[in-house]
Amino acid sequence: MVPDRTHPDNANYALEKLREVLRESGLGAEGKLPTERELAERLGVGRRAVRRALEVLEGEGEVWRRQGAGTFVGRRPGALAADVGAIVAGTDFMEIMEVRLRIEPQLAQLAALRAKPSELVRMRDLAHKIRESVDADARELWDGALHRQIAQSARNQLFLTIFDVINHVRQDEAWQAIRERARSGDGVSVAYAQHEDIINAIAARDPARAAEAMRRHLLMLQERLIRETSHDGPQIAVMPEEDVSPA
Repeated sequence: MVPDRTHPDNANYALEKLREVLRESGLGAEGKLPTERELAERLGVGRRAVRRALEVLEGEGEVWRRQGAGTFVGRRPGALAADVGAIVAGTDFMEIMEVRLRIEPQLAQLAALRAKPSELVRMRDLAHKIRESVDADARELWDGALHRQIAQSARNQLFLTIFDVINHVRQDEAWQAIRERARSGDGVSVAYAQHEDIINAIAARDPARAAEAMRRHLLMLQERLIRETSHDGPQIAVMPEEDVSPA
């Protein structure tokens, strides 16, 4: 006999419906979900099924619960920050650049296929804000926002999560100071032009060109970072060029 998926005690049915709820907007302040009783009434299932489904979602990191306060969308605050804090302490700028060179050309490639017109407008606005910035903190802020918008436009949640970890690491004060030194002189104008090349390639729906423009941008930054820090230790070889065209 096939089980009734709409039965009040069917936790699998409740889980499917809760996933639909999480995809909806307007969940309230701070992404707070309705109470278990309200969810049970809304979904037409029992509270036990809702509770079991929420336990699964919490285990997946889709929601988090606080005793007496309710259930909230996303990871528990501080969990990622604590993980990233350990990463910051155990990495250096070359490791960051190696990872960026592996994933950001691919993100630009996907963005060229998936970015919405409104997102392209946002990218151009962010590039303009970088140009208009008069101090290092502002440039770093808007630069990070531009690269994240490209990552977000790729529409790959796993890639975006990895990108957010990298973006958090690069907010470290020591990292920002090195980046600002690397941007000195003609590096600033070169970076501005490269940002335009990346955005234009995405707007042209040219994934291979977008990936290559991003790769050139990051390689330029990597080379300048090595140059700025070479007096602190032995030179590090720049990552060799590789084909990032679509498979």
